[in-house]
Amino acid sequence: MLTRKQMELLDFIRTRMGTDGVPPSFDEMKDALDLKSKSGIHRLITALEERGFIRRLAHRARAIEIVKLPEAMESGGFRPRLVAEAAPPPPPPRGALAIEPVHALELPVMGRIAAGVPIEAIAHVSHHVAVPGSMLSGKGQHYALEVKGDSMIEAGINDGDIVVIREQTTAENGDIVVALVEDSEATLKRFRRKGNMIALEAANPAYETRLLPDHAVKVQGRLVGLIRTY
Repeated sequence: MLTRKQMELLDFIRTRMGTDGVPPSFDEMKDALDLKSKSGIHRLITALEERGFIRRLAHRARAIEIVKLPEAMESGGFRPRLVAEAAPPPPPPRGALAIEPVHALELPVMGRIAAGVPIEAIAHVSHHVAVPGSMLSGKGQHYALEVKGDSMIEAGINDGDIVVIREQTTAENGDIVVALVEDSEATLKRFRRKGNMIALEAANPAYETRLLPDHAVKVQGRLVGLIRTY
């Protein structure tokens, strides 16, 4: 399984090799993923190599070979797509309220996220969902996840809901976030920092708060919306 940043880096390397014939430099990769240092790129490259997606060739500068691609990337990736706009409707009858077009985005549903006991991180596109543009807050990429579990029911998040997530790596106390625990488990919880520890709080008294060292928790995004089907 790949994290979202690993998928983004692999996609960037593939795109640059397709257009320029050579892989990007570490500085270019750092800028493309909006990382502060090249050490983060080194960790992502190492993770991709360990998982068999790329191969680094010894004694050659910028020598990276793509060995394979995730199924989601081979089928078009997980980039948000604009929903095709229909032809404008005819003018409303005299005296009727005008119909305003609604801007929407089609977001990838990147699998299921645990609102309960953490489950293994999932980074593949299962399907897409149309989301009103007004639901998307600020700049940056957004994605969706299907909720599994009932630990956030008192926050209005039920099993089977679709949550809309704005991708970011930081959070304020009280934010509901997608947290990656030990690079292997993903969970949807309320975030609180307590010194050098991170508390991941449930919104259901049946579940205990998890208290983890800050280096063990990586924020993957913040909840900005919710879609429920009745």
